[in-house]
Amino acid sequence: MRLCVAAEQKYGSEVLGRLYTELGTRRHNERQKFGPELYEAALEAAGLDPALAAAADSTDYDTAVRASHKDGIDRVGQEVGTPVIEVEGHAFFGPVVTPAPRGEAAVKLFDGVLAVASTDGFFELKRTRDRDPIFD
Repeated sequence: MRLCVAAEQKYGSEVLGRLYTELGTRRHNERQKFGPELYEAALEAAGLDPALAAAADSTDYDTAVRASHKDGIDRVGQEVGTPVIEVEGHAFFGPVVTPAPRGEAAVKLFDGVLAVASTDGFFELKRTRDRDPIFD
């Protein structure tokens, strides 16, 4: 999170999708351990300054990290965790989906999210995970 905050502060929020994808690909798909080498490679692949990798070990960004986390949790409530998605003014924990849907399947899932977001009084769907994450 410190790394993402540092990148956002330097470049703006539009870089976060690229950086998050590069970090996730290295960590989850390639099973690399978190550390300077992973951070520098992800930053470089995202077109960002690899020197920002130092932010991961810096407490300079902790206030912003805490504020970001608080903002998300304040939107969805204290009895859930992250990830948090907000749709049409309604925030929810999730979605947690594996493998990630693509194409029409992704559109169908998002249409479902829109449907529950527009349903007055809708709060929660949940079930136990029965498989490990699948990364394509």
